[in-house]
Amino acid sequence: MLRIAVPNKGSLSGPASAMLHEAGYRQRKESKELVVIDPDNEVEFFYLRPKDIAIYVASGKLDIGITGRDLLLDSGASAEEILALNFGRSTFRYATRPGTANGPEDFGGMTIATSYEGIVAKHLADQGIDASVVHLDGAVETAIQLGVAQVIADVVETGTSLRNAGLEVIGEPILTSEAVVVRRHGATDDNPQVQQFLRRLQGVLVARSYVMMDYDCRAEHLEQAVALTPGLESPTVSPLHNEGWVAVRAMVPAKEAQRIMDDLYEIGARAILTTAIHACRL
Repeated sequence: MLRIAVPNKGSLSGPASAMLHEAGYRQRKESKELVVIDPDNEVEFFYLRPKDIAIYVASGKLDIGITGRDLLLDSGASAEEILALNFGRSTFRYATRPGTANGPEDFGGMTIATSYEGIVAKHLADQGIDASVVHLDGAVETAIQLGVAQVIADVVETGTSLRNAGLEVIGEPILTSEAVVVRRHGATDDNPQVQQFLRRLQGVLVARSYVMMDYDCRAEHLEQAVALTPGLESPTVSPLHNEGWVAVRAMVPAKEAQRIMDDLYEIGARAILTTAIHACRL
């Protein structure tokens, strides 16, 4: 069986299980379940701490896993990203009290508190900055208030919690993270079970990003319409019973669907419909 690690808790857990369910895999029904076997798909899922997943995969005990890009890099494990999953997005940045520093170039001799010391230490080394890194778990905003550090490095979403603590974000983002599929570094691409798993997840990503659009238009306006809905390869075009009219079907990006419908209507297309895509293979 293919052995796959899945986050057992945290912000990645729910979306990861939802995506796997959409891809046709059995998932746990209770949070207490640590292992789920899916005999129909010949897969065994292990629910582990997100921070540990890259380490388990790197050891070769598990074939692949789903974790955050930030957790993968921070672990220092011999594992690599093979597919981005487009959820769990976050930005990792430095923050400090106003006037303390303008950017990392001013960090020399300072102490930086973070829960991701591996990422921060590497970033400082790459920038040639001589600063100390102290590891703290949980909220690191209070590290400056208590005098443990002059700077913190943490995940930033809206920045509200930092502003409430009297801090400001400085410098460029250290890292932009999201959920990713990882495998042991150096593993080959010839495992058919892994390739099938990746195809299924890629199918979910496409299904979430596109809708199927159907509409009728006059034959003389077909080229204009096809220019708006080129599809992935080319649209399907069928003649209608009424002479001079054709029916068109094509996949279009979901986020652009409303604009495309407006543009189609302007050139005379009618009966414009969109439907969700639940699964696909490209």
